[in-house]
Amino acid sequence: MDINGKTIWITGASSGIGEALALNFARHNVHLILSARNRDTLEEVAQACGTEKCTVLPLDLSDPASLQTALDYVNENFATIDILVNNGGISQRSTALETSAAVERKIMETNYWGAVQLTKGVLPNMLEQKAGMFIVISSVVGKFGFRLRTSYAASKHALHGYFDSLRAEYQGDGIKVLLVCPGRILTKISQNALTGDGQKHNQLDPGQAKGLSAEYCADRIYHAVQKEKKEIFVAQGEKWLWQIKRFMPWLYYRLAAKLEPK
Repeated sequence: MDINGKTIWITGASSGIGEALALNFARHNVHLILSARNRDTLEEVAQACGTEKCTVLPLDLSDPASLQTALDYVNENFATIDILVNNGGISQRSTALETSAAVERKIMETNYWGAVQLTKGVLPNMLEQKAGMFIVISSVVGKFGFRLRTSYAASKHALHGYFDSLRAEYQGDGIKVLLVCPGRILTKISQNALTGDGQKHNQLDPGQAKGLSAEYCADRIYHAVQKEKKEIFVAQGEKWLWQIKRFMPWLYYRLAAKLEPK
């Protein structure tokens, strides 16, 4: 898909992969809708992209009312969203028993239900145009489980199930879905991850510190959009766990129990 002339809505656009995607896409003739919770940070990203290219639209992915307000604004002010980037999300650093029900709900609301609500909110206009794309920033743990990620992995598995099914339902109507499976990317995801009681982890994991750059990830995503790919991995050694699980599941189960989760 050629993104020139397109209106692109990015959630989680204030930092990390979302910010890198905004800066990458802003090199082209596009209009960006930048969403996250913090307006001031979004304004800084918009300034870096070129304010004439951007609409700043704060929202909270875990709050259905906030999402509906954003959808109402978008549907009133834009003919259609050509590309929705479901990027915003939150990770986890706690075992299953350590994780409160409130934290489990927060992760699912932010990572899964928020993406679903926005997707269903813009899909009707895409269908009228017979064109549109959903870019879903999932994770390698949308493909396999990993210690200290029970609820996070569940939310990412849910995204894969939902968007693989949505692609099958509407592929004949011009709707495209790109699922992106990042491994360790050098962003603030580990610092912002929730512990079992809902506090921020506030630590850069050693593995995260050695991760790929958000800019590299954004570039891979841009080229995948151009080629209309359906799924890509942006990872280092982590991506091989998926292949091991597929072809040597007995080995995967051993490794998953032993691998250092940080």
